Amino acid sequence: MTARVAIVTGGASGIGLAITERLVKDGLTVAVFDLNDCAVAAASYAVDVSDQQQVNDAVARVVADLGAPTVLVNNAGVDGFKRFLDISLDEWNRLLSINLTGTFLCCQAVIPHMLEAGWGRIVNISSSSAQGGQQLMSHYVSSKAGMIGLTKALALEFGPQGITVNTIPPGFIDTPMLRAAEAKGLLGPGGAEAAVATTPVRRAGLPEDIANAAAFLIGDDASYITGQVIGVNGGRNTG
Repeated sequence: MTARVAIVTGGASGIGLAITERLVKDGLTVAVFDLNDCAVAAASYAVDVSDQQQVNDAVARVVADLGAPTVLVNNAGVDGFKRFLDISLDEWNRLLSINLTGTFLCCQAVIPHMLEAGWGRIVNISSSSAQGGQQLMSHYVSSKAGMIGLTKALALEFGPQGITVNTIPPGFIDTPMLRAAEAKGLLGPGGAEAAVATTPVRRAGLPEDIANAAAFLIGDDASYITGQVIGVNGGRNTG
């Protein structure tokens, strides 16, 4: 693993930061694509993942600075809470452009390097809301469901070339994004405490829980796992 270069999008905070820290600990050279600076020992690149030119330029810089990337974690994303009939087209397009199109653009920019190496790992961080649905988040749910579909399609297309593609849909993970939603009263009656009470393992997930699963999927022990939806949600969703 020590010779491998990884790109983690949205790697400066929350789940992305935990994944960045874990991959650095595992000995990978990590490049973080984020609009914010990363506080860990990783190379940081200011990138808007919805902008194709920025993505392509940043990947080229990673190749020049660190070497060709063969690991990609698509984690960058934004949430959204609004009644369906109140969602504007601009809001719809903005959310999909970051969550889904950003994943598409990063995959297109990095997969050629994986093909050249004959080896690659892609982990897409989707959402358990794409499996069970979530009211007031139809644009967010749609973008994350698209990530799951894209994962399955890429796994079939690139498996013969040594590239695995899997997705982790986190469920109720204690992140700054979740706490911001709770502060706005968007988690429903009882907030985080009520959600924990209905979670089989009786705790909120931690960013490290997602990082552990991502690290496994990236490692050689997971070489026979591709096209899979690996739920990390404390048992909240078992489908």
